[in-house]
Amino acid sequence: MIDKELEKANTSHPADTNGDGKVSKEEHDMYLEFKRKELEDKDAMRDAQRRMAWFALIGMLLYPFAVVIASVSGVEQASTILGDMAATYFVSVAAIVAAFFGTQAYSSK
Repeated sequence: MIDKELEKANTSHPADTNGDGKVSKEEHDMYLEFKRKELEDKDAMRDAQRRMAWFALIGMLLYPFAVVIASVSGVEQASTILGDMAATYFVSVAAIVAAFFGTQAYSSK
């Protein structure tokens, strides 16, 4: 069936690894396995990016509490350092989250 489709299109199929113009069962099975692995890898990548974005968002929400806890516990130098780092931290984390949501919006179109 695949051979007939190739003859009609007069092009080579990506599964034709030896270039003979015919897709053997082994070539076809190997092609399907490669595609399955490719889909699994993309799915794993999306899951990892999603976890990273959630971790960054939770970190953004917990950061102010770290400053307050350091201040209340009497470690004034730590609260000062955390307060000074806040601007850089929030911009960096916001860039990570924005990149994640931007790629998700771009890939959904």
